[in-house]
Amino acid sequence: MDYIVKARGLCKSYGHFKALSDFSINVPKGAVYGFVGKNGAGKTTFIRILCGLQKPSAGEYFIYGTSGTSPGIGRVRRRMGAVVETPSLYMSMSAEDNLKTQYRLLGMPSFKTIPELLSLVGLENTGRKKAKNFSLGMKQRLGIAMALAQNPDLLVLDEPVNGLDPQGIVEIRELILKLNREKQITVLISSHILDELSRLATHYGFIDKGRMVKEISAAELEAACRKCVRVRVSDIKALAGILHEKNLPYEIISDTEADIFERVNVSELAVLCGRRGCEILSMTEREESLESYYVNLVGGDEK
Repeated sequence: MDYIVKARGLCKSYGHFKALSDFSINVPKGAVYGFVGKNGAGKTTFIRILCGLQKPSAGEYFIYGTSGTSPGIGRVRRRMGAVVETPSLYMSMSAEDNLKTQYRLLGMPSFKTIPELLSLVGLENTGRKKAKNFSLGMKQRLGIAMALAQNPDLLVLDEPVNGLDPQGIVEIRELILKLNREKQITVLISSHILDELSRLATHYGFIDKGRMVKEISAAELEAACRKCVRVRVSDIKALAGILHEKNLPYEIISDTEADIFERVNVSELAVLCGRRGCEILSMTEREESLESYYVNLVGGDEK
């Protein structure tokens, strides 16, 4: 698999506090990568390192195969766009003038792509309205537009829907999906709002206390979280035999438990088990959400 961003053994310390500890990550090309963790887990620290705003204490990271310590990393970062923490906007300027200023700072001689960029983020009709009078969602979309000024292949967004109202969240979601699907931009999104992230991500990385706990694709996560009936019995071998004969998809969880991934006729199962001297001790419907999966993975309340 082609990875746009990789890190291994990455550490970042502030005195005795370790913000990142032996951290690793693998962001596939073309992915919407959901970077999941509690506040303070190390998400923003890694993003700041990735953007060149901080240096790691140890370890290494790569962008498009180029090491973060390579002399050529600055050139590679021109293929990145990022909104870290809050958008950096000129509040007394219009959206168009914000972009013109950004273009000048980047050394881009022509403004001809600005109307297309404003249309892409849904700000084409804001006219001379100053950014300070924008809604929070509009400010976020303008920040993304400025991050897109150099037509990047990789977009890094740090908590892009934090504090937005429902309409603002929908607008940002649709924009991210459009950028990924129509522009083929790989997107790395850090967030702790898991329900919204589950509508976007193709891959996930779960970070806790500065370490990557698990990386998983959305397809793998869906399989892990799919609906099932968990059955606890006195004889797991007898139950497995019955489920196999009935051609029901199942997974043995322990010496006494199995998950059945299809609707179960409880009466029929009880009769079949009884014939084999197997007692059904309990049956529970289960459907694990992304939030519960994360909490079970790292422990504690999701924040």
